[in-house]
Amino acid sequence: MMTSSETSLLLSPNSVLANALLRSIDLLRPRVLANRPARIEFVVGTQINGAPHLGTNLVQTSAFLLAKLARREFSIDTSVRFGALDNAPYDVVLDPETHTAYQQTYFHALGKDQIGALIGTYYRAFFNSVSQATDTVYAVETYTDQQATPAFRAEFLRSLEHLEDIRWWLAPSHGTVHVRIPCPQCGWAQKRADRTKLARLDEDGATFTAVCFDHGAYEAHVDPEDDQPYLDLATLYRNLVKERAGGRDESTLQVMMKGGDWAFGCQLVDGALGALGTPARQMPIRVFTPQVLAPTGAKLSKSLLREHGRGVLPADVEPWMLDTTAWPGTIDNYVDALVWLVSELLGDPKHFFRSFTVKELGRLMTARPTEPLIRAHEMGIYKRYFDLIATGRKTTEIRVNDSSRKNIKPGSLIRFRCQGQEVLTRVTRVARYIDFEAMFDSESVASVNPLATREEQLANIRQIYPPEREALGVVAIGIELAESPR
Repeated sequence: MMTSSETSLLLSPNSVLANALLRSIDLLRPRVLANRPARIEFVVGTQINGAPHLGTNLVQTSAFLLAKLARREFSIDTSVRFGALDNAPYDVVLDPETHTAYQQTYFHALGKDQIGALIGTYYRAFFNSVSQATDTVYAVETYTDQQATPAFRAEFLRSLEHLEDIRWWLAPSHGTVHVRIPCPQCGWAQKRADRTKLARLDEDGATFTAVCFDHGAYEAHVDPEDDQPYLDLATLYRNLVKERAGGRDESTLQVMMKGGDWAFGCQLVDGALGALGTPARQMPIRVFTPQVLAPTGAKLSKSLLREHGRGVLPADVEPWMLDTTAWPGTIDNYVDALVWLVSELLGDPKHFFRSFTVKELGRLMTARPTEPLIRAHEMGIYKRYFDLIATGRKTTEIRVNDSSRKNIKPGSLIRFRCQGQEVLTRVTRVARYIDFEAMFDSESVASVNPLATREEQLANIRQIYPPEREALGVVAIGIELAESPR
């Protein structure tokens, strides 16, 4: 984080939200205390329709870093879920007779294998790298897989029971909620759902009628147990159903990561959530990340570039900002730069909860440290134990076996931090146990702490880790100094 001598690097005005927080992660505290979840999942969705731009990767990096901070701050296991929105429109055509717009999703146009290849091309290496850099595990879920789950479909059917209450929230201009059910023969669906009708809703599910421009009228029946037909819900409706379904899992707190431009649209989703009588404990919690702006003040947009050509590209927009695969370096180098940038922004709520022009972000990126970054797992530690590690007297570190420890193996590096100091160590061995008692039955007490007995160490460790954390299991990590402390 920035020191007082570096404050000129970034200056940000105060705001209502920033004024209420000491740290950015504190935004989650009220819900963590109210829900007492067993884990926190940071959910970030992205349309799978080509190379990501800087704003997309900034949201994703923020999710990983907030997961890391939340794990440390609340002693709760965390992860990231990447929602790959493969229902993005691949092509749109007009029915020559009715002039009704029809669209085909990326999934229907390309198929599951090619969608997997797109995710692999543009995101898999990035996520693997940022996962390693933040010690945070992640999972990928396509929209196609999500809409097929019984939980999603059951929530969709529940919402249909109150369609009259929510339709003006989800479609304020005309009241027609876009439920697109692609033709089972060709995969094309009405873009605005103007010829898709809810014909019947009962205990067996919902029946829709629709018209394909090529194959004529068809019916589609939706129930929770069948993964067909395909439900392609418009953006606001999709988020309503997703957030309602996620809120029902009391053991997991889902945090929705959104780009700053989403702040305007979420008031409509919240109106629909309220119309459905969503309990306070199930209301979604959202984090709006810094919005990336063009010099004009408008959102940095690839769609504008596609529609108007490179003539609308401002001089301050470097090629990699719109297509991050054009970054002049390795994936790890790009991720290290983003992790540094987002860490700086998260260091003060005034810096994180605001917008940035591409020119300002470019300036910040060029100000980052130029020395090579040594990738290492990071662990905070109390001073008395830090000193023992730094002098080589503590050669076994004990932690609960949460998800952040899964990738630690012999040869891994661990950077211990304490009060502005750090020491780099190398892992010599890893052993996992059911609890602390079993661990001390096998591990040398002196290697964990040469200054305390087994009983004293057990008491100290259990003051740090409550029973529900110990229940995750225990990992004993053998360490040796990799460099002198600094």
